[in-house]
Amino acid sequence: MTVDIKIVRAGQMYRYFMRQTVVGDGRRPARTPLREAQEQAGVPAGRWMGRGLAVLGLAPGEEVTEAQLRNLFGEQGRHPYADRIEADLLAQGASPKKAFKAGALGRRVTVTGVDFVFRPQPTIYLLWALGDEETRRVIEAAHERAIERVLEWIEDEVAVIRYGKDGIYRVRPPGGLVAARFRHYEARSGMPLLHDHLLLSVKGQRLDGKWGSIHTTALHENTVAASALYNELVAAEVCETLGLATEPRTVTPGRRPVMEIAGVPHELIRWTSRRSDQIAACLAELEHEYVTAVDDDGELKFLPVVSETARAKMNQIAARKTRPPKQKTRPLAQLRVWWKASAILNSGVAVDVINSLLEHARAAAAAIRARVAAVVDIALAAVDVAATVFVMNDGGRFHRRHLLAEARRHLALVLRGRRREPGLDEEIVATAISTHCLDISEPKTTIGLLKDYRLYTARWSLSDLPARRRPPTPAPDPDRQPPADPGEPAGPQPPGQDAGEWEIPRIPLQYERAVLAGAAVREKLRTATAVRGAAYDIVAHQQAAMPEQLLAPAAADPEDDDQEPEAGPREAIDMTALRALRESRTDVEALDLTADRLRHLTDAFTKAADDSRTRATRYTEQDDADPVRPVRRDDQQAHRTQEPGPHRGREAGH
Repeated sequence: MTVDIKIVRAGQMYRYFMRQTVVGDGRRPARTPLREAQEQAGVPAGRWMGRGLAVLGLAPGEEVTEAQLRNLFGEQGRHPYADRIEADLLAQGASPKKAFKAGALGRRVTVTGVDFVFRPQPTIYLLWALGDEETRRVIEAAHERAIERVLEWIEDEVAVIRYGKDGIYRVRPPGGLVAARFRHYEARSGMPLLHDHLLLSVKGQRLDGKWGSIHTTALHENTVAASALYNELVAAEVCETLGLATEPRTVTPGRRPVMEIAGVPHELIRWTSRRSDQIAACLAELEHEYVTAVDDDGELKFLPVVSETARAKMNQIAARKTRPPKQKTRPLAQLRVWWKASAILNSGVAVDVINSLLEHARAAAAAIRARVAAVVDIALAAVDVAATVFVMNDGGRFHRRHLLAEARRHLALVLRGRRREPGLDEEIVATAISTHCLDISEPKTTIGLLKDYRLYTARWSLSDLPARRRPPTPAPDPDRQPPADPGEPAGPQPPGQDAGEWEIPRIPLQYERAVLAGAAVREKLRTATAVRGAAYDIVAHQQAAMPEQLLAPAAADPEDDDQEPEAGPREAIDMTALRALRESRTDVEALDLTADRLRHLTDAFTKAADDSRTRATRYTEQDDADPVRPVRRDDQQAHRTQEPGPHRGREAGH
């Protein structure tokens, strides 16, 4: 995720924003004018963005003033020029009540804005920090244009104004939205981190001229899709302008690779990731405390396995606990000199590589562009997107926005930093829905009828799976029921646990989904790669005698689907399919990566299920042997997350 979102409320949140965020996350001196404080911090002034500016008398790129921010975000959603409007009406003899009302944008609200934080991938802002001035300007321009495009997409496809009883009416703001953008240069650790805060106002105007509030839930729901779009856009412009290319790098095993600029050493990323290391160490301690914590009766307080929901919560706790105090901000020119010196001394990368980082990246890009063609196969992309979303979403059920985010990740993987035709991501989503997805929506409200809130699952059937080893199924426990299958009523939830945190049975469900999606991907791989292996060796011998046909490999056995196919004597393929595959192999490579990811997930889920069963058996045996187990002092302290102890053993399962 390179786009974060946070709600801004009138009051304390707004005051925090005005004290620190608008001045580069520094500390704004008391009674210092906004522009003067920004100059002292070495950050540029905020700029207005959005198609809704004209209605408010503002212009794109215009400097953001403190009075405008106070009215729009600090005074519960008033006009940026509310002070002037109110003063003019009072001078004309209007009543104070009428003058105050004239400066309002509809009803007063508590949530006045949403703070989006946009930051490029690490290799991009490393080039920005360590490169020359021309490279810096190109990356900043690409960063700004990507933010503009994402904001346009939010205005056109995401933002809605709800009105009427229970908000049953939903309309796009036809005049667009209003946002203020603020540029930052560094992270809390002092490391380079180009990022912008986009403070988006929730106020929007309807067709009838009345002002309403943007539904913030829709913004939260589409943050991942916005992040994928931003990543794709900024990488494409940087690569096309500077002659670079991207490559996939695995950060978390079993998840989709992260697309980074090829040729930028990973050691430089490690040099900037001090906060990540601190968070990871703290998270390991919290996970250990989570699985060992007991209640007053000596029973496990939580679960023997750390679920995804619990891990996300603990990651937030770890981030807060390891958050360093803010440092004094410095001008960008001074920061760039310090960053280069620090990278040379501490990163372990050769000096000549750091000094010529752009040239190294261009050399790596030339090799990639000579090998990988920029052609997208919609059918293969739809399989990859549907399989990944099916496995990674809880219960195998998902919405259109999940497919859209994954389609944009697929395009970034396939195109390697090249630009794409507009609407290609939507075409992939439409193909995935029509070919591989089943609509299981049962709308009970008006919102359930909207296309963005239709509920889908994969069309694949368990009956089509080959016979494979299944993870052990735990013995039924009336106090711990697994989540129900789609269409069945939910079982009773164990007391003291959040939804989705049942102890053992949830993992086999994820295992089944991974196996199911893997079977679908392997079947598509057999079809798409029928000309692999020995078939390419046959081309030179057979093309003269059989210009329109080639011998094709026999179908692979389901149990040996990971082996390279061999040539068969009687089957044939069309030459057109061969030429297409020889011209572009990127989608096939994406499917290979998906198959590897799914295989890793099935192994991880199987191991976690085995470990869970072993732990459950051990705890049951302990309970049978000693039903009244005294509570130890260290067990009482184990679950106190505010005082993490040392890591004392195993890590939690996946």
